[in-house]
Amino acid sequence: MVDLPKKKVGIIACAGEEIPEGTISRVAARMVLEEVRPEDTVTLCLPLFLAGDERERAFARFYPTIAIDGCEKLCAKRATEKYSGPVSTYIVVDRLIQKRGLSSGQSRHELDEAGQRAAEVVAQEIVNQVERILGRERAVAAMPGVAATAPAGAGTACACASGIPMTQVKIGGQSVGLVALEPIFEQFYQEGRRDGPGLDEDLMKTVKLYNYVPPSAEERYKATLLEEYEKFCRRKGG
Repeated sequence: MVDLPKKKVGIIACAGEEIPEGTISRVAARMVLEEVRPEDTVTLCLPLFLAGDERERAFARFYPTIAIDGCEKLCAKRATEKYSGPVSTYIVVDRLIQKRGLSSGQSRHELDEAGQRAAEVVAQEIVNQVERILGRERAVAAMPGVAATAPAGAGTACACASGIPMTQVKIGGQSVGLVALEPIFEQFYQEGRRDGPGLDEDLMKTVKLYNYVPPSAEERYKATLLEEYEKFCRRKGG
């Protein structure tokens, strides 16, 4: 398997603005991303995800992801699972705050006191799930006062800056972004795989671990991968 950057947890929040719970989802996610666990989490943008941004989708294929949905429509969860794979867990805001006996408040855009309290509870649950996913038993500061737990100078990281390597190649006349292509080539090179029967098949199998390959385009992908790998080997000197 190819070595990828440090394990982090992706957080993808509801984009809906028609109900207070959508805003609560986003506020809670920002609390975690900016104040509580900036070193362990990255944000995934649902609109970009739906629009086909490959870095957003790639992150969710390789790393654990938490979907924060405002209601039972589960838009964030369903989008992630449709385009990347199963989420590690998901939180339904209206269900959680009802369980805690709280109110979502009345404002859809700027949270009132009740909405802010609900957001703090949701943020606490997100942090609990992050700690569980990362396999840690670390003390979690109770909300509010979350800023006190943040490292100095912390900021929000997005999936596009998560360090997942992406290479653009031409396949069938179209530019396609392939994740982890250079590390895959390096792995084959270090193993002494320069040519020989089945090389194109093995390259394809490894690339498909990290990328979606349309079945109808597999032969084109194989030919391109082999060609790109030959170029890579020439650059390496043999």
